[in-house]
Amino acid sequence: MKELEGRRVVLASASPRRKELLLQAGIRAEILPSHKEERSRAKTPAALVKALSAGKAEDIAAGQPEGTIVIGSDTVVVRDGEILGKPKDADDAVRMLKSLAGRTHHVYTGVTLILCGEKKRTFFEKTAVSVFPMTEEEIRSYVESGDPLDKAGAYGIQGPFGAYIREIRGDYTCVVGLPLGRTVWELKQLLKQEGEKA
Repeated sequence: MKELEGRRVVLASASPRRKELLLQAGIRAEILPSHKEERSRAKTPAALVKALSAGKAEDIAAGQPEGTIVIGSDTVVVRDGEILGKPKDADDAVRMLKSLAGRTHHVYTGVTLILCGEKKRTFFEKTAVSVFPMTEEEIRSYVESGDPLDKAGAYGIQGPFGAYIREIRGDYTCVVGLPLGRTVWELKQLLKQEGEKA
């Protein structure tokens, strides 16, 4: 992104997937994960991911010099109104995957962009994901790989679980954990606002 030349960009997340997505757009971000406790009283998935992404971004932005861009992001999986975060353990991962197999669920990712000392933008994207039916053996084998244990909904679409995806309606990168096109567009708007102010 030409608009980011000479800018310091900080990703308030330890997710290698989010870092890789930013690199696809030519954005080299410094990794400074927020360790703020993920809590919110938000009642809807959209409000929840927006609040959690804002909490992460604000936590890191508080210690950054003016002009730094901080990106915070949070993802949840929603099935029949139940919000599925990261599984507590292997049994919880098996439970989640059984509930997703053979059905359609939604993935919500909230993103907050902060231009330190200036402005903030928060938004979310929602993508529908349909999963093929899975056998008990397939589910347990996937859980034993360890891949699902640090991921919302107990799966990573860009890994081995991709073999069970029937259909995606919406932004694939939203499911990975950072809706890339929307993030780049919002970053441009944020910097445009700064330019207009100057």
